[in-house]
Amino acid sequence: MDLMDSLKSAVGGGDQKEDLMSSVMQLLGGQGGLQNLIGQFDAKGLGDIIGSWVGTGQNKSISPDQLQKILGSDVLSGIASKLGLNANDLSSQLSNLLPGVVDKLTPEGKVPEGDIMSQASDLLGGLFGKK
Repeated sequence: MDLMDSLKSAVGGGDQKEDLMSSVMQLLGGQGGLQNLIGQFDAKGLGDIIGSWVGTGQNKSISPDQLQKILGSDVLSGIASKLGLNANDLSSQLSNLLPGVVDKLTPEGKVPEGDIMSQASDLLGGLFGKK
């Protein structure tokens, strides 16, 4: 299974797909964007994990529990309630989705300059046939 198939599989089909994509974009486009997310990983001692996603080597996996530790249960619960999911299901889906999205947004092994939201939108829209 290639990366595109993995990302599509992680999000799945149905009505929640676009909402989950929107939630990923929110995480990447919030205050400080990807740099802020990297900082959150660093602060929790997991900078090596997101560093592997940004870098050009193999992506390290992240467990749903580790992701919850980084993002916080309040953030995950808020997103999950909007999607009609429980926080554990959302953590599981995001732990599968985020490594590939961050990897694709950083193809040269560095955080891009410019509008990360536009880049994320193009990436996620392309994955699901939207432009």
